[in-house]
Amino acid sequence: MTSTLQPATVTEAVKRPGRWLALSVLVLAVLLVAVDATVLGLATPYITEDLRPSGTQLLWIGDVYSFVIAGLLVSMGSLGDRIGRKRILLVGATAFGAVSVLNAYATTPEMMILARALLGVAGATLMPSTLALIRNLFHDPRERSLAIGIWGATASAGTAVGPIAGGFLLEHFWWGSVFLINLPVMAVLVVVGIKLLPESRNPDPGPWDLYSVVLSLVGMVGIVYAVKEAAAHGFGWAALAAGLVGAAALYRFVRRQLTLPTPLLDMRLFRNRGFSGAVLADLLTVLGLSGLVFFLSQYLQLVQGRRPFEAGLAELPAAIGAVAAGLVAGRAARRFSVRAVVSGGLAAVGLALAALTVIDQSTGYPLLGTALLVVGIGAGFSFTVTADVILSSVPREQAGAASAVSETAYELGAALGIAVLGSIVTGVYRGFTAPAGTPPDAHESLGGAVEAAAGMPAQASGAMLDAARSSFVDGLALAAGAGAAVLLAAAVAAWFLLRDQRLDNGR
Repeated sequence: MTSTLQPATVTEAVKRPGRWLALSVLVLAVLLVAVDATVLGLATPYITEDLRPSGTQLLWIGDVYSFVIAGLLVSMGSLGDRIGRKRILLVGATAFGAVSVLNAYATTPEMMILARALLGVAGATLMPSTLALIRNLFHDPRERSLAIGIWGATASAGTAVGPIAGGFLLEHFWWGSVFLINLPVMAVLVVVGIKLLPESRNPDPGPWDLYSVVLSLVGMVGIVYAVKEAAAHGFGWAALAAGLVGAAALYRFVRRQLTLPTPLLDMRLFRNRGFSGAVLADLLTVLGLSGLVFFLSQYLQLVQGRRPFEAGLAELPAAIGAVAAGLVAGRAARRFSVRAVVSGGLAAVGLALAALTVIDQSTGYPLLGTALLVVGIGAGFSFTVTADVILSSVPREQAGAASAVSETAYELGAALGIAVLGSIVTGVYRGFTAPAGTPPDAHESLGGAVEAAAGMPAQASGAMLDAARSSFVDGLALAAGAGAAVLLAAAVAAWFLLRDQRLDNGR
């Protein structure tokens, strides 16, 4: 009986009209988030000059978005399963656009940090909804793999569009304009999405447990904050207290999910070795990459003297590689194996990061461009296949929660990467020897040093800038080495955890 019903279900899903048009709306949401994440790094030197954040505040501006989104993704994914994924996507997109305006017109570091946090609340509704809707739009495994590839390729394209569009805007307008580019994308998404997107939800969701939401948020933010503080200032009482509170909250969260009749997150998902392996691979990959990516735009602009638009173009090979790899990743995983494609991709990224440990102030673009291309190809293969594994491991009614776990791993990895690897860069940078008369702000960030140099005598400013740039590059190279170690370890872990994992051939 099962064998006669299943093909009919798949055929019906394959013939469903409008699914590819609906996908085009979903990828707009992905584009929205990807563009916003990448333009921040490009605008950082200008934000530093205008708002004068301390080094710690600058890191908070960079990672508070990931802190909040990591804490809320599971809750928002589960909420979408309950009230409707289309509804929460459209509400979140509208809020994302509105809060982007607050980011654009922030006048103090504190206001900017708050605006980024609110953007994280809105962003937490977008990514799980898009993947969950793909899971429900495309029942055929091969079509779903292609749809996920397009989804991932759009995210990668956004990482290219962000710096290029942001670079153009920064050369002609003030830094806040890079956040306003979210508005037209959001408007198209909402208007077209109302007409094209089908609604989907869990038919028997149960209540949304607010206590679990609070535990998830407190746990994730506490753990990430503890890691950030320990990396920046050592293991003090603040880091220890935050870590203990976060760990206790997460422990209570897990215990509560195991006892609730309809949990916010079904912990039994993690019994699936493929699901757990894919989630871990995503977390470690982003952890190893994010700190480097956050500081790369500053290296291109403040160390090598490239204009913002030129710096954006310089980062293009990573997006090109990721787009190309994402579109063929599903086919490659079926021809070879899931673990070969994921592990191979992660190893390629690790080796590319290892090559960047030799950079200095005058490193030529052939090395940088080649490394970025390899990073993009490796990440494109890995992320696309792990997303497919995660979505195909769960029933459709749990797609929102499963997608949220995947995105939580991504955002948690980003927050930890910026906190740990970013703290390595900042820690090494602050130790540079400056000539007498150097303002204290010069030691807070490289952008602060460039600004401080303008008020110093020519000879002293030149010596100070040379020392600051040299120290910044030393920190960047050390962070690249740490990232390479993380990625190579992730490749080994994926090889064992994804053993015997296969993508369904469908049809």
